[in-house]
Amino acid sequence: MAAYEYTALDNNGKQVKGILEGDSPRQVRNQLKEKGFVPLSVEETVKKSKDKEKKSFSRDSINASELSLLTRQLATLLQAGVPLEETLRAVSKQSEKPKLTNMMLAIRSKVVEGHSLAQALSEFPKAFPELFRATVAAGEHSGHLDLVLEQLADYTESSYQTQKKIKGAMIYPVVLMIFAVLIVVGMLTFVVPKMAGIFESSGQELPGLTRGMIASSEFLQSWWWLIGLIIVGSVLAFQRALEKESFRYKVHQQTLKIPLIGKINRGFNAARVISTLSILSKSGVPLVEALRISGQVSSNLCIREAVMEGAEKLKEGATLFNSLDQSGYFPPMMMQMVASGESSGELDSMLGRAASNQERELEDLVSTMVSLFEPLMLVVMGGVVMTIVLAIMLPMMNMNSAIG
Repeated sequence: MAAYEYTALDNNGKQVKGILEGDSPRQVRNQLKEKGFVPLSVEETVKKSKDKEKKSFSRDSINASELSLLTRQLATLLQAGVPLEETLRAVSKQSEKPKLTNMMLAIRSKVVEGHSLAQALSEFPKAFPELFRATVAAGEHSGHLDLVLEQLADYTESSYQTQKKIKGAMIYPVVLMIFAVLIVVGMLTFVVPKMAGIFESSGQELPGLTRGMIASSEFLQSWWWLIGLIIVGSVLAFQRALEKESFRYKVHQQTLKIPLIGKINRGFNAARVISTLSILSKSGVPLVEALRISGQVSSNLCIREAVMEGAEKLKEGATLFNSLDQSGYFPPMMMQMVASGESSGELDSMLGRAASNQERELEDLVSTMVSLFEPLMLVVMGGVVMTIVLAIMLPMMNMNSAIG
């Protein structure tokens, strides 16, 4: 049975939408008529998603929290002994979002038709990345899908919490920076022009600092629209340039060289790669294939390329330590833990410990950076305000001296 999304008119003539399962669109229409509805359109959910994929970029995408919740629900029900078909039905009913309900019913339809869960998930590649599908396929192949999904749920929840902590830590500095810029712009736009009129009426020669401030204020008032256009145009041009992989590679390469930011970028991507490699290796995915898939989760093209090259070296017989350490992108402590895991035969557990250790270090580094950023922004803001105040006070002091 497939899942169909319908649009119909109820007894009051009001348009309603929903999802029903049936062997064919005709059977679904009959079900609607039995309920007293007038069917307007009936379309299979999978087919509808494919037809609209080009029209809406995020039609089939879900966020990290939704993926984490879906995975945990699937793992819990399967471990309780609920058949996969009923598990997918229950998860679809549990969801409050029509998009997720459509998606889970479409996946269930593919499973009922005889496809594996991994094959059914491949109908929605934006929602379920290659890492997710490869892990599920390994669990189905080994016959331990429930245990694999449990590990995958832990991984997705951990990844979501790490990203949430990092984003949460960056909110305050960003807000502080925005307010600082707004205060400076406000002073140059409203305060300085009033003082400039007083200074000009006095007829005295103004200090260089005051003249520079007045010139900046006049430029901002006259050309604020041009400044805005330049900023917006630069952002759009940069985003357009990022669509080219060669330019994006150079940007990622330069990002890794920036103090602190480069270290955070390396640490974040290294933790993602090693954590992904750990979950895939524990799920029974061959190490070479697991490393290749792990490279895809890196958001930095330089690190991704290094991992892909490492996968080729690993395929040729090199150790995992030698395959990754030569790139220089992975922290020495992490590489030593990987080498220790290979020599002791406990690579799977050591990979997980290395990833957890790197995530903790990353959180500490971000917290330290944020704590340093706050007083730094206050100092910079205080310096800018003091410069404006000095530019205003110097002519006033000169006027008092002349009067005296």
